[in-house]
Amino acid sequence: MKKIITLIILVVIIIACSSENKKETSQLNLEKYPSELAEVFKAHGSLDAWQQNKTLLFTKGEENYTVDLNSRKSIIESSNYTVGYNGEEAWLMEKDSAAFKGNPDFYHNLFFYFYAMPFVLADDGIKYSETEPLVVDGKTYPGIKIAYQDGVGASSKDNYYLYYNKDTHQMEWLAYTVTFFDNKPKDQTSVIKYDNWQVVNGIKLPKTLVWYAKDSLGNVVAPKDKSPVTFTKVSLNTNTLDSKTFEKPN
Repeated sequence: MKKIITLIILVVIIIACSSENKKETSQLNLEKYPSELAEVFKAHGSLDAWQQNKTLLFTKGEENYTVDLNSRKSIIESSNYTVGYNGEEAWLMEKDSAAFKGNPDFYHNLFFYFYAMPFVLADDGIKYSETEPLVVDGKTYPGIKIAYQDGVGASSKDNYYLYYNKDTHQMEWLAYTVTFFDNKPKDQTSVIKYDNWQVVNGIKLPKTLVWYAKDSLGNVVAPKDKSPVTFTKVSLNTNTLDSKTFEKPN
């Protein structure tokens, strides 16, 4: 009986130590990010919780998105066209030659990247630095600049600027540059307001995005469009889809 009790105690200790090691590993992983960004991740449900998910689905307008969160393979389906990315190349299928107005290489992960903020800012190959805060209507939002190492992604010269609520650390604004088409660094940024959120499996994700205009001095002044980009039918799950899901149909 004493041997059995001793064995049980040892098993409990091993399990406890294993759990503690997992916690320590999680904490160590967060150390490579700026402390302010780590707090932003926490405010949105935690990076650990996000990384446990494998597949993201959501709808934007008439487009239905399916994204493999590890490989970033994706497929965007609408009634008139389908855009996919199989991990190596983007592809397009359309009912007629004018159905899709855009560039599949640029578009296949465009809205996923905006939508999966702030968690995509934990990707490998990112360089973090401080940036000037954003001031809108007299309110100040601290910021974090995100740049990329050469050769990372399709547009490694892109810059992103995340601005957050200094009290709650919730993400409020995103500024970004676009270098995909000419591969040249830019100073001028576009600005998105993240002011409407939805919680999915404990993860806080945007419900709407609003692009804002800037005046001649670069101050954020007003929405560009009265109609926000809205995301519905959102699903996060731990199931990994078959890679064939993202291949172009024959």
